[in-house]
Amino acid sequence: MLKTWIKKRKAQKLAEKTEDIRWTITDWWKYLISLVLILIYLFPYYILITISLKEKTDKSSRLAFPFGRIYWGNFQKVISKGDIFLGIKNCIIITAFTLLVLVVVGSMASYALQRNQSRWNQFLRNAIMGVMMITPLTILVGIYSTMSKIGGISTYWGIVLILSAFGLPLAIMLYTNFIAQIPRELDEAAMVDGAGIATTFFRIILPQLKTITVTIIILQGVLTWNEFTFASYFLQKKSMLTITLAIRSYFSSVSNDYGGAAAAAAIGILPLVVVYLSLQKYFIQGQMDGAVKG
Repeated sequence: MLKTWIKKRKAQKLAEKTEDIRWTITDWWKYLISLVLILIYLFPYYILITISLKEKTDKSSRLAFPFGRIYWGNFQKVISKGDIFLGIKNCIIITAFTLLVLVVVGSMASYALQRNQSRWNQFLRNAIMGVMMITPLTILVGIYSTMSKIGGISTYWGIVLILSAFGLPLAIMLYTNFIAQIPRELDEAAMVDGAGIATTFFRIILPQLKTITVTIIILQGVLTWNEFTFASYFLQKKSMLTITLAIRSYFSSVSNDYGGAAAAAAIGILPLVVVYLSLQKYFIQGQMDGAVKG
């Protein structure tokens, strides 16, 4: 009996292995498309690295990697100048506080809007979503005038307030859809045990929003990190320089230093790469949960 069972088990494993090989062969085109997409996504980064490793006088094709004559002077110049590190510091501060506002205010507002179903709450949700349709540049003059009057120009709190205002509609939409899938019975059970609304939210609801919170952190964090339009208008002091403004300093009406700009950009994206690699499993889980619950 044992020998017979072993033979059947081996035959079953062989059949499963054969099926896997057959599936791999028949679906080869999926791997080909994936490879093409990966190459398309990586192509801009290849160009960035290639330009950053070439001298300013190098007239060779942008597509040609400088094998044998790699030039590290662009990175040395960027590091010695120091603006990119000032930009990274400012971007870390601005991004961190912006995300803090988006997560705290966005999740709390979404909880209130989702749990209190009324005509006015529905109107508020529609109004908040409508803000997403407004192009920021169309109201730039009014924002600048207001921020100038209240002393928000070239300040951390000023730029954080602006970026948070334009980022909250998306955060509220994502949180609201996610909270809608959490059973109300959890709230009722917590209140029966004597928990208030704040305790119920922070101890019961908020821990369940981890995956969608990481998704918001990555999506809005990248947008905030790479923000240029508002930074160029509202951050006028050199001490408030951001990464995008540091990269812009390599371009002028007289000459353009593409190598220096590429080297600064390569250094500037490193923190984002590190953060994404650290949080990617939560981001993927959030995307899957959103797809299932949607």
